Amino acid sequence: METFENFTTWITEMVVTYGLKILAALITLVIGLWIIKIIVRSFSRLMEKREWDTSLRGFLNSLVGILLKIMLFISVIGMMGVQMTSFVAILGAAGLAVGMALSGTLQNFAGGVMILIFKPFKVGDYIEAQGYAGSVSEIQIFNTILKTPDNKTIIIPNGGLSTGSMINYSAEERRRVDFSFGIAYGDNYDEAKALLLKLIEADERILKDPVPFIALGQLADSSVNITVRVWVQASNYWGVYFDMNERVYKEFPKANLNIPFPQLDVHLQK
Repeated sequence: METFENFTTWITEMVVTYGLKILAALITLVIGLWIIKIIVRSFSRLMEKREWDTSLRGFLNSLVGILLKIMLFISVIGMMGVQMTSFVAILGAAGLAVGMALSGTLQNFAGGVMILIFKPFKVGDYIEAQGYAGSVSEIQIFNTILKTPDNKTIIIPNGGLSTGSMINYSAEERRRVDFSFGIAYGDNYDEAKALLLKLIEADERILKDPVPFIALGQLADSSVNITVRVWVQASNYWGVYFDMNERVYKEFPKANLNIPFPQLDVHLQK
């Protein structure tokens, strides 16, 4: 009888001691999961409002939800009296080992996240980075894929792409096209300038504002170089560049303007 009473007392103490802890832990778990759901939903709305990439939104939502749930479960288990110090230490050591083993991959992942968040370029932009140039075909979490004008595929890791220098030729709607046309010494500069202005005005793709710039740029060894700068829509850059070169080559001879080439005069003395 005494043994039964002792057992009953022990059971009662256990229920009082651990039952309240378990109840408190369950309540914390339910409330915590509800709060996490609200946080994840609010974070998703914020990313959608800022127009972050769809794939990035889904990944970050899952990542935030998993991290918050891990923290909640550790707290709940600790409330039940389980010592979590050793478990957290082991988890931290394992995370450090994995991080060191995947340092390059994690750097590319972080770079991909930064690119998708801050958007220094987007799909379709023509960029130059890491010694390569091409149109952005796809932005992935770990790599960015470029297509060159001759249809080569270039895969650039996002780590170096996010931390290195880059030129985005498509970032602005308008671009300046720079030319340098040479005429021979003795040719009429004013006539050459007037002809260039006429060719510029005849091309509707060249913008009137800013005003085209024409000036004598350099007195070179074999030519008088005329600097020409015009503004166009970014999509018209190469069309204007190639067409203007062709027209100058055809029209200069008609106006008795010689396009010089490097020459060397040799004088022989007896």
